[in-house]
Amino acid sequence: MKNLNPRYLYLIAALCGNAMLACGEDSTRVAPAFVNEARAALSGGLVLPEGFQAAVFADGLGAARHLAVNNNGDVYVKLASRKNGQTIIRLRDAKHEGRASDISGFANYKGTGIAIKNGYLYASSDEDIYRYKLDAQNNVISDKPEIVVKGLLSRGEHEAKAIALDDDGNLYVNIGAYSNACQVVDRKKGSPGMNPCPILDSAGGIWQFKTAKLNQTYGDGVRYATGLRNVVGIRWNTATHSLFVMQHGRDQLHDLFPDLYDSKQSAELPAECMYELHKGSNCGWPYIYYDQFRHAKILAPEFGGDGKKTAGGDAQDPVVAFPGHMAPNDLLFYSGSQFPAKYRNGAFIAFHGSWNRAPEPQKGYLVAFVPFKDGKPSGEWEVFADNFSGSPEQTASGRADHRPCGLAEGPDGSIYVCDDNKGTVWKITYSGK
Repeated sequence: MKNLNPRYLYLIAALCGNAMLACGEDSTRVAPAFVNEARAALSGGLVLPEGFQAAVFADGLGAARHLAVNNNGDVYVKLASRKNGQTIIRLRDAKHEGRASDISGFANYKGTGIAIKNGYLYASSDEDIYRYKLDAQNNVISDKPEIVVKGLLSRGEHEAKAIALDDDGNLYVNIGAYSNACQVVDRKKGSPGMNPCPILDSAGGIWQFKTAKLNQTYGDGVRYATGLRNVVGIRWNTATHSLFVMQHGRDQLHDLFPDLYDSKQSAELPAECMYELHKGSNCGWPYIYYDQFRHAKILAPEFGGDGKKTAGGDAQDPVVAFPGHMAPNDLLFYSGSQFPAKYRNGAFIAFHGSWNRAPEPQKGYLVAFVPFKDGKPSGEWEVFADNFSGSPEQTASGRADHRPCGLAEGPDGSIYVCDDNKGTVWKITYSGK
């Protein structure tokens, strides 16, 4: 602790109940903001529950989107844009100091998705899915990958291809809708919706492919789920043997239909939703959205809705609904044993943070946790890791220092989080101290 700012020494002592600095009976009563400041000073800038610590594993990587951790502890980071000509970065703690000391990279295509399964590293661009063979030491054998899927739709909006892998040789790919609400003229005030929405033929859902077949195209895939505007957080849950996703809800209810919605409603609606998917699932976009206050599926204004009419009898309900516009960018089900029992099989969600809640304060820039029991949410969601933005004021204004994006679990049960603003990767551990 010798390099800490001296004012933190008092705060840390107060946090620990250390009486060494006590001056009176109220000397250990520290204001919550100061407690958080001290905790953040010890945890790479993050505020975490008691007993958890975070350390910066790597920083300055660039636009770090999703993560994958190999069973030897190597962390692979997928970048949305090139950093020194590379878009996949391998981080290795070669000195066993809790920080990446051996950093290398390869690939040159932008994108989001990355995963490791059965001896292969999978990664996505905005149009293709690639795989790299790993050797017995878990190193990538060649920087020239095989193409698993090619020619996926990419039209400049929601083009990132998030991916997930199950235990039966299937690959799941998000193909985001290139639209906000399937209007005749996208994002134009009062423009009606197209019914039926033609976008759903080739986007706005999750497609399933085989991992063992190379050079697949749309024709080889199956539209596994539909009615999803855009999914960035996607994960196969090994406890339930099912696919879970986090949808980005639609925007601009007030801007597009000011006679039906005020600015506050537009800032808070619709919910950001977690869905459990099965083959044939329909989540209702663009015809409906989910209102987390009324716990109801609401007919979208583009299709005759007035903000009150319910609809979507053929669409499934979310399993969890979060505040609007917080932008969930990754999802992780915890399977380790390092964290306390309450976290086992629960869901962590990385919220990238909002941009369109004005005049209300912006929200997000955090990692949330949802407890699960018997494959279902078993309690209210809670903030797990906070202060990515830098301060409450920066959160409210949307001027965040860091924007959490990717999540991954290490072989020791720790969790890694990355941000795509400054390219920082944190390693979160639990010691109970």
